[in-house]
Amino acid sequence: MKQYEQKLVTAEEAVKAVKSGDWVAYSHFVMFPETLDRALAMRKGELKDVKVKASTGMHPAQVAFTDPEQESFIYHSSFFSHSDRQLGDRNLAFHIPGNYREEVPKLYQGYTGKPNVAMLKTTSMDQNGFFNFGTSCSFTHATAKMADTVIVEVNQKVPYCLGGNHEKIHISEVDYIVEGNHQPLLTLPEVTASEEDQKIASLIVEEIEDGSCLQLGIGGIPNAVGKIIADSDVKDLGCHSEMLADAYVDLYEKGKMSGAKKTTDRYKMVYTFAMGSEKLYQFMDKNPVCAAYSVDYTNDYQVIASNDRVVSINNALQVDLFGQICSESQGYRHISGTGGQLDFTIGAMLSRGGKGFICLKSTRVRQGQLISRIVPTVEGIITVPRSLAFYVVTEYGKVLIKGKTTWEIAEAIISIAHPEFRDGLVEQAQIMGIWTKTNKKI
Repeated sequence: MKQYEQKLVTAEEAVKAVKSGDWVAYSHFVMFPETLDRALAMRKGELKDVKVKASTGMHPAQVAFTDPEQESFIYHSSFFSHSDRQLGDRNLAFHIPGNYREEVPKLYQGYTGKPNVAMLKTTSMDQNGFFNFGTSCSFTHATAKMADTVIVEVNQKVPYCLGGNHEKIHISEVDYIVEGNHQPLLTLPEVTASEEDQKIASLIVEEIEDGSCLQLGIGGIPNAVGKIIADSDVKDLGCHSEMLADAYVDLYEKGKMSGAKKTTDRYKMVYTFAMGSEKLYQFMDKNPVCAAYSVDYTNDYQVIASNDRVVSINNALQVDLFGQICSESQGYRHISGTGGQLDFTIGAMLSRGGKGFICLKSTRVRQGQLISRIVPTVEGIITVPRSLAFYVVTEYGKVLIKGKTTWEIAEAIISIAHPEFRDGLVEQAQIMGIWTKTNKKI
């Protein structure tokens, strides 16, 4: 407590540690340090060329909003949230590409400049002098270890999330302590699964066996899968995921998720970050069934594959006739990021009995016009190359494209496109030389 009192300062005092030209690293997702962000933004005009890095900032980054000329701050995100997209549309947020598992320490060591100042939201200090990283473990500890100055923003409403590994930092490693606003963590609105989501989820659930180990991504389809499984006869499921979401709580409370068949971290729900409802955060608080690990563990291919029957379920924006998957941009407009989609696609492929599913609705509507999301060639950034694609699922069916020829892949992908677009896609496949006379008429 003596150290605590010595290091306790106001947010305005703490951000004086930042100098012109510094890299500043924020904690991420719902652990975004909004009190420190606001205080740093107040130094607009005083500082020059400060580069700020976040990931999926769930609060609007004030350093970007208050400095549209970018004279003092340039804001970056390694995975765009809704707020980050709004900034990106105004050229006020820039993306740092990379696979989630390697983001830290590799990203800082030799590629991006290491953080001069780390600003991290945490729990209150415990009786042993530790601040817990709450719902965002992933690379927070590695960031703190590499930073010259570490500032923690304490929030009493943050759940204390047990590890795992690297889920906390000791007061002796902290330079400044700021007591934040103590507001409850941001919650995600409940996503209502559409009719298409339900169809896609039902197709995937057919492939899930007793003892499968689940990774559910963010969005309506993964949550729909979780709800259907919760009402099914499947049992002894395990959790090894980058994200812990409400669906896992439902599965656990209905007795479907025991973790008894896992090979690694048996009986534990392993994750690296969490976002969801207040129910999820309360479930995680000091719950020994949950284990927060750093992302270089959760997203390591070999660690994922060490469990049998890994089922990876993730969303996409477009899939083309070569089997290439785009999950992070629409054309050049950046939407999200690579994240851990490729990590878990590979991990599921390497797992004994594993299956990786990429899910998407077959169409979207733009300005009142129906547009196919199955396309001849992707119109954005490729997230999963065709050589690693596994299953693709739309509301019109599921196809396994791994190990298929180019014309077999084209036929399979067209078969799950919206019927209105199939003839046009066949014509494109013929032009592209990936259609033969042995192909059946879709």
